[in-house]
Amino acid sequence: MTATLSVAPTTRRVPVVRAYRFELVKLVAQWRIRLLLLACWLAPALFVAGVAQQNTLPTDTLFGRWMHATGWAGPLVTLGFAGSWALPLLTSMVTGDVFAAEDRLGTWRHLLVAVRSPRRIFAAKALASLTVLLVLVAGLAVSATVGGLLAVGNHPLVGLDGHLLSPGDAALNVLLAWLCALAPTLALAGIGLLGSVALGRSPMGLLLPALVALAMQLAQLMPLPVGVRLALPGYAFISWNGLFTGPVQVGPLLIGVAVALVWAVGTTLLARLLFLRRDFTNPAHDGPGRRALLLAVLPPLALLAVTVGVLTPAVGTTGSGIEQDKVQRSVATAFAHLYRLQTAELNRPDVTEAQLQVTAACDKGSTRVEPEGPGNDWRCVVTWHLPDVEATGTAVYQLDVAPDGRFVADGDGPKEVNGYFLVRTATGDAPNPLWQFDGNVELLPAPSKG
Repeated sequence: MTATLSVAPTTRRVPVVRAYRFELVKLVAQWRIRLLLLACWLAPALFVAGVAQQNTLPTDTLFGRWMHATGWAGPLVTLGFAGSWALPLLTSMVTGDVFAAEDRLGTWRHLLVAVRSPRRIFAAKALASLTVLLVLVAGLAVSATVGGLLAVGNHPLVGLDGHLLSPGDAALNVLLAWLCALAPTLALAGIGLLGSVALGRSPMGLLLPALVALAMQLAQLMPLPVGVRLALPGYAFISWNGLFTGPVQVGPLLIGVAVALVWAVGTTLLARLLFLRRDFTNPAHDGPGRRALLLAVLPPLALLAVTVGVLTPAVGTTGSGIEQDKVQRSVATAFAHLYRLQTAELNRPDVTEAQLQVTAACDKGSTRVEPEGPGNDWRCVVTWHLPDVEATGTAVYQLDVAPDGRFVADGDGPKEVNGYFLVRTATGDAPNPLWQFDGNVELLPAPSKG
């Protein structure tokens, strides 16, 4: 007589890798994700190539005035637009709905039976949405770069202080700029995951990253103290500008990236905590409820308060960071570099910045107004000297300085120096480089010497 042993089947949890592949296939199978992939990999190239064929340029956009001169301006113009509008919308479409879709379809119980681990489900969904988001961002960068290089060519790029970047340096800085923009994109992705978990079937979860990005964009337009400005997780969408100045403005860039990464990690961990605490046994469950919503809102607000409290004393100033000596230094540096560029384009004898001895005297409106802070009423008088010439050259500029430190200088005479006229360049006729130019004022105090 033989005894029969019955062995109970053991339940095995699905590995994260297999769940990740499953979630990735689910995302890519959605028609809107496929349309986004197609648009991100084609639209920037078509846009940059189309602008290259036009007579007018988007001069109100950073590096827009150089899109006829070099193909490296195209990906930077695309990045400026993407940081304001495209990337927030992409994160909303990808991460803002990754958990809420299961609530609308009522498929949580089926997913739990298949995977048998809420922790693995969260990891798989977060990693899958992150993968799709990275592919979308890569598409924007690669498409704009390829379109610019094919339509315009691999030429040097004029930086924000007027100095020329070789094609190799321009390529490296463009790559670094897009990599820096990944940090605030991840912060918005974390906010999207948090909204998707906390708001359940509500469409507000889908809109949350875009709304947060819009609020941050509006805040950057206000004359905020430097510490508050740097504490916003979207500041790295702006601080990459410092890569195109000499020397590189490293401080604001590193702070912006670090703050964005802190927000990305914090919001993702909070979304995971809320997801693991939810009740999956109730089929009528429609989000974690009012208490969980408070838990989703209060910690990010507390994080913002902490970062503001840490950065405000650390930056060494409580003002806007836009001061008279900084504006004068930036204008003088940019003018000196662009004067040499104009000299080369007009086939005149070359001079160095040291020989020019460029200085700028800037005020804001009148003597009754303190020369600090943003505004379109800045006026600068630039002076320089040419070798073997006794007379001192003088040029006047009207400046529009934005709260984030970017300024546009508009030449106001004499017309032979900074008026509008065309000059012959290697890529064709172009406006006088001293007529209008962009610049950037570093908001952090200059490091003390000695």
